[in-house]
Amino acid sequence: MVRITFNSFWCLLEFSPASDMTDLRGQVVCTESYGSRKTCHYKSLPDGRLSCVLDRLEDEGYRSIRDFFTAVFLPQGYPESVSPDYLAYQIWDTVQAFASSITGTLATQAVLKGVGVGDKTSTVTAATVTWILKGGTGMLGRILFAWSKGSKLDCDAKQWRLFADVLNDVAILMEILAPAFPACFTLIVCISGFFKCIVGVAGGATRAALTMHQARRDNMADVSAKDGSQETLVNLAGLLFSLLLIPLVADNLRLTYSLYGLFTILHLYANYRAVRAVCMETLNRARLCLVLQSFLKSGEVPGPDVTNPQEPLLLGFRHQLKMTLGAPLHSVTSNVAEFQRALEGNSTKYLIFFNQAAGTVSILLHQQRRSVDVIKACSHALLLEALLSWDVASLVLEKESLLAVQKQLREGSKSKHCGVVSETHRILDRIFPKFLAGLMAAGWVTERNLLGPEEWRVDWTVAGKKAF
Repeated sequence: MVRITFNSFWCLLEFSPASDMTDLRGQVVCTESYGSRKTCHYKSLPDGRLSCVLDRLEDEGYRSIRDFFTAVFLPQGYPESVSPDYLAYQIWDTVQAFASSITGTLATQAVLKGVGVGDKTSTVTAATVTWILKGGTGMLGRILFAWSKGSKLDCDAKQWRLFADVLNDVAILMEILAPAFPACFTLIVCISGFFKCIVGVAGGATRAALTMHQARRDNMADVSAKDGSQETLVNLAGLLFSLLLIPLVADNLRLTYSLYGLFTILHLYANYRAVRAVCMETLNRARLCLVLQSFLKSGEVPGPDVTNPQEPLLLGFRHQLKMTLGAPLHSVTSNVAEFQRALEGNSTKYLIFFNQAAGTVSILLHQQRRSVDVIKACSHALLLEALLSWDVASLVLEKESLLAVQKQLREGSKSKHCGVVSETHRILDRIFPKFLAGLMAAGWVTERNLLGPEEWRVDWTVAGKKAF
């Protein structure tokens, strides 16, 4: 017979001790923990019962409230079940969501006023047509944006997240200003709806990418659900605040614009702090470039906590070379001799074609490539870019070799470019093993990456290299 009873601080388990059981009276039998939040010790009592005593006694009311809100709004197992940057990101994300809720209310009031709510001369039909056009334009924007940029959102989740929130503020501003231009009202709200649906796609997709980063126990669903609960609570608070705000701004445009400016500044600042708090351990092009540059300059690979704060957050950050990772063969060459030259002496799972005049580097990936091969291929392209834009004399590793290749590159003939690619192949073969070991030691994930290759794959071993 086993009987378990619980009260505020004690858990008592009564049992009938076995006759041959070692006498453990007064000793600690075992310890038990619930994540990192609760720890207790089980002691044997003289009457044969087990007593459970918490390590830290807290006020019962405070503990109950804290445990309730933790269970409702945080993933199970927090903080061990999420990434270390989870709390910082969620705090700033909550601030930006509240600010966005307020500016969204101001925009909704302006749009309703523009479609004729409260105006006796307006018709229901005209308002309905405007609303349908606004919604239809937004749906078109959603499809077009997902088609054109959907595959890039994972690679630069932080940048697209910030872009989405800036575009959202632009769309809200357009809606607030729309009633001031009655002749163009429908056009303005349609463009605004177009922008807002782009925001929905970019924001939702990047939120999913960040959730994947935050979930550390295959608990994406739980992390996503609790994020939804947090957002709902913030939006509810925003609605309550808006109920107090709307009567004040109903006929006061100056106050409306002032509040929009104030909360937009808060919104943008909170978004910047939120995405800056994210510390991704997977490599995209920007982070790989920073890591490779630091490695060549110092011989050491910086960790994610050092590299992420340096990552540029603005889209359109200009690169010296346009890189196509996973390019199709027909897009880079139609010449058998040129293809054969790319194969000579190449034991890697990629082929690289460099065109300095066009400012492009195209990388063909083998069908049997792994994530490490993709990282090496992208590192090769970044090494070529370094020869065009970096101060090679400041580097520590392979400085003499790289200076010689840079001199060769500046001479500019196409035949020289083939030699440049071959020489950088040899340089990378010498330094990449140490670079890869440094990546893993510094905490970077190399089993997968966010370099975003295209789907084209080539198998150049089918007929054998000598068949050419």
